[in-house]
Amino acid sequence: MSQGNVIVVGNEKGGAGKSTIAIHIVTGLLHAGASVAVMDLDLRQQSMGHFFANRRAWLAANGETAPMPIENTLGVDGRRLAKAPDAEALARFEDTFGEAREAADFVLIDTPGGDTAMSRAAHGAAQLIVTPMNDSFVDFDMLGVVDPVTLELKRPSLYSETVWNSRKDRAAAQGETIDWVVLRNRLAPTEARNRKRLDERVHALSRRVGFRVGPGLRDRVIYRELFPFGLTVADLSPTIRPVAMSLQHVAARQELRALMGSLGLTGLEDGDMIAAQ
Repeated sequence: MSQGNVIVVGNEKGGAGKSTIAIHIVTGLLHAGASVAVMDLDLRQQSMGHFFANRRAWLAANGETAPMPIENTLGVDGRRLAKAPDAEALARFEDTFGEAREAADFVLIDTPGGDTAMSRAAHGAAQLIVTPMNDSFVDFDMLGVVDPVTLELKRPSLYSETVWNSRKDRAAAQGETIDWVVLRNRLAPTEARNRKRLDERVHALSRRVGFRVGPGLRDRVIYRELFPFGLTVADLSPTIRPVAMSLQHVAARQELRALMGSLGLTGLEDGDMIAAQ
């Protein structure tokens, strides 16, 4: 079903859509019949944790059922753990990660928008790293540095170096590689000239540091309006419809299928498409 069963969604810049991508990958895998354990390393924000809490509450209140992941929490007081020494945080991560790997087919780890010891450990344990980036030079700055006059690529940035080091260490220790996919997220329908410039730099950097480029999720209202219910377009059905259906929801479902396919994951077959009403 996949190229690797430990998936890390990472990017050291906040607001790139990591949690949005993470919850859609999880629900896509769940609906494909896989068991999925999730870990949320963003100890302060806990967006993924809040999403699945909303999911439990909405399903219970409406008498509906939908697949749930196995939630592996790092501790009740996430804010205290965020301030704990690296050794304590890493020990908690290793224990929780070990339990997650034993419990499920896949482990998906959502990481914070910053450099932490646990985030680095997660990247080192990954078999697939998914890095969403908004389609702008603001987000590209976390991956590569461009010349301010010519916009030519100068060198990789700190996050690219973090992933590069994780891949190098894995290859040296185990003779394996880590698949790295960068997703062009929240594509806007305009700004064609800026997109072309950015596209050239992204592909130049991909050749230099070895990531693949995949399709992300566009900036659609449906992705935001389903979050409070703990649902995604993968969950929508004749009985689970907390919002009015439209052709845009069908397009979003196709978009999610393309995302899963680019990551080497299966699910959301053609027969599962939602008929707009």
